[in-house]
Amino acid sequence: MAGERVNRKLAAILAADVVGYSRLMAADEAGTLAALKRHRETVFDPAVAAHNGRIVKLIGDGSIVEFASVVDAVNCALSVQRSGAPAPDRSTAQPAIVLRIGINLGDVITDGDDIYGDGVNIAARLEPLAEPGGVCISSIVNESIGNRIDARFQDGGEIAVKNIDRPIRIWRWQLASAAANSQKPNAANPAAKASAASIAVLPFTNMSGDAEQEYFSDGISEDIITDLSKIAGLLVIARNSSFTLQGPLGRRSRCRPRTRGAFRARRLDPAGRATRAHRRTAH
Repeated sequence: MAGERVNRKLAAILAADVVGYSRLMAADEAGTLAALKRHRETVFDPAVAAHNGRIVKLIGDGSIVEFASVVDAVNCALSVQRSGAPAPDRSTAQPAIVLRIGINLGDVITDGDDIYGDGVNIAARLEPLAEPGGVCISSIVNESIGNRIDARFQDGGEIAVKNIDRPIRIWRWQLASAAANSQKPNAANPAAKASAASIAVLPFTNMSGDAEQEYFSDGISEDIITDLSKIAGLLVIARNSSFTLQGPLGRRSRCRPRTRGAFRARRLDPAGRATRAHRRTAH
């Protein structure tokens, strides 16, 4: 008996995630959910519709969107990030919603309304490498859009990402204002940064055996980075940089100390938090 036919197609996949979602939920669940819903209704969903996209799935704060055109996918991402968070509702104290977005072009397997495959997985891995409010795309996306996009992407070099057996060349974009702030020198004391204590938080290892928990394990690392960055005099390596400090590259890094850990979660509650979890951290 012949095997069941597998339906494949080429698609541009956009993966989006809320920056610091676990921290926002811990501080104000109702306000965060209301702000996320408002952002989707006023910014994200209209941009997807305007650029002929299809929302494949919503996973807590994350979204997977499919496009037939890679130009449409990138223009959608730029539209969302340039729009920023909607004006706050003065009747409620809702937190600001800031996204990271990753885009890949690749072969996907279709099963009903869902899609699977490396094309989707790589997009999901590119998303954490974007700056807050920024976009990270694969090399094939950058080559495909050419000069048809009114934005300039910066070469991020080749990186290794989880569960992908080959390095991926990435390109990044962020708003000019955000880029200027991140590159502003310390005029008062230019040597301060070089001599400051520094730390890098490596990704937590997902020990649950459930690939969907990768979002949660990465979120733990992100929240630790956010909290450490509030300590005066401590230089905390950015997430998109620290997530590459594994193996030989990490051992050659001058950053001391580094911390890594492992994570196991059995299931998630409706709010997206682990109801039974285990974490093990080693310095």
